[in-house]
Amino acid sequence: MKIALIGATGFVGSALLKELLARGHSVRALLRDPAKLAAQPGLEVHQADATQAEAVAAAVQGVDAVLSAYNPGWGHPALFEEFLRGSAAITVGVKQAGVARLLVVGGAGSLYVAPGVQLVDTPQFPAEWKAGALAAREALNRLRGEQELDWAFVSPPIQLEPGERSGQYRLGGEELLSDAQGQSRISVADLAVALVDELEAPRHHRERFTVAY
Repeated sequence: MKIALIGATGFVGSALLKELLARGHSVRALLRDPAKLAAQPGLEVHQADATQAEAVAAAVQGVDAVLSAYNPGWGHPALFEEFLRGSAAITVGVKQAGVARLLVVGGAGSLYVAPGVQLVDTPQFPAEWKAGALAAREALNRLRGEQELDWAFVSPPIQLEPGERSGQYRLGGEELLSDAQGQSRISVADLAVALVDELEAPRHHRERFTVAY
């Protein structure tokens, strides 16, 4: 497949790039600064600002699917606003390009931990992550009304860590997944496995899902 990847130099995006290329897919990475990504077989880099719908549309033309790990950065002074601006531009740009499939990486904050209670709304949720979590939740809420694209939104577990690729994971829906020890975690390499599996054999259409060990 030919996959357009947004956020290819980030923590999640770099793992996605590695997994996609390892499986033989062609990757078109969208970057503001193409110099940040070294050339390698199977990769083409397009200069594009993900917060501009027209730039996204031009860059993703002709691909089979768009995989977005967009994040303006946890330290961005206007993280909430910029996250939503980029998310909206990506959705519009993908539609303008006529690409049907959009897979979006979000956050754990909007997963339910009790009936009617999402993780981001619990008292123990870290303040430093709240703006990003709220933005990702709002981006998901907006996607839920999108009826033209075949979209899917993945929420990782609480702990998204560096680590080995095992190829193992469990799938969930709207609720936070935890293991027998009560931990909600996955390596970024195995998150990438789950996402590329979803691209190759889609199981989620216009819905959110989660993965964890």
